[in-house]
Amino acid sequence: MRTLPPLAAVRVFEAAARHENFTAAAAELGMTQAAVSYQVKLLEERLGVPLFHREKRRVTLTEAGRRAAAPVSRAFDAIDGAFAGLRAEDEGLLTISTSNTFANTWLAWRLGSFQVAHPEMAVRLQTTDILTDFAIDDVDVAIRAGRGGWPDLVQEKLIAIDFTPMCSPNFLARHTIATPADLLDVPQISPHDPWWAHWLREAGVDVPPGPPRAGVRLDSQAHEGHAAMAGQGAAMLTPFFWRNDLAERRLVRPFEQLSTRGYAYWLVYPEHRRNVPKIKRFRAWLTAELARDLPSPV
Repeated sequence: MRTLPPLAAVRVFEAAARHENFTAAAAELGMTQAAVSYQVKLLEERLGVPLFHREKRRVTLTEAGRRAAAPVSRAFDAIDGAFAGLRAEDEGLLTISTSNTFANTWLAWRLGSFQVAHPEMAVRLQTTDILTDFAIDDVDVAIRAGRGGWPDLVQEKLIAIDFTPMCSPNFLARHTIATPADLLDVPQISPHDPWWAHWLREAGVDVPPGPPRAGVRLDSQAHEGHAAMAGQGAAMLTPFFWRNDLAERRLVRPFEQLSTRGYAYWLVYPEHRRNVPKIKRFRAWLTAELARDLPSPV
C-alpha cells in the first residue's frame, strides 16, 4: 500500500519547484499565491521537512526540496504520458447523435466538408429519435429537437421548427386545393401527426373531432417529404429542410402560412466538455454551415 502525501499539494509543489516562484506557479495552476503557499506549507508539515527557503520577495528550494523536485516532475511527466494516448484517441473520433430527419435532410449532406477540413479526425454519425444519455452513451455532441431545458447540458439553439403543407406539382394539379379546408379532402401523409390539426386550426379550418383519418403513416419528416415528392399526398413539412426541393419545384407550398409549436433544433453537449477542442471545432463548423443556409434577417 502506498503512503502518499496529498496529491493536490504535490501538484502545487511540482509547479512551484519548477518555477521557484509561488506567483508563477499560481498563474499556471489558476490559483492565488496564498493558496500555493498554503498547499506547500501543508506538504512540508506532512513530510516534516522544509522544501523552500522563504526570503524577502523570493523563494528558493532547500536541499530536500531540490532532491524531491526532479523525481516528482518526472512522475508528473509519466502521468501526463499515460493519459496522452487516451486524449489523442478521444480527439481522433467525433461521435454525433441526431434525429433521422435532421441527418437525412441536412447534416449527412454536409458532414463531408467537416471531415475534409479536419482529416485527422474520424466522424461517426448516429441517427436515432431517442434522446442521448451522455452519462452512458458514447456520444460527444447531439442535435436534438425540443424546447430546451435539459439539465447539465450546454444548449445552443440552431433553427426554429416551423411547418406548412407541401406536395408535388403533379399532386397539386390533380387535386383541388384552393383553400386550407380543401386539405381535409385530399390524401394526407402521416395524418396522425398533430402538426396537421395545429396548422389547420391556425388557418381557420374547423377540424372534425375524433381519431385521425386513415392514410400513409411514416416515422420521420425525411420519409414524408420524399413520399410527397412521389405524389403520394400532402405532407406537413419544415421549409428549411426542403428549400432546394421547393426551389427546383419538386415540392410546392399551396399556402404561405407557417405554424410552429415552439420547438427547435439544438446543439447539446455536457457542460464539463464545453472546451474540448473537437467539440469547439464542430460547433464552429456547424454554425457557419447553418448561417449559409438560413435566410438573412430583414
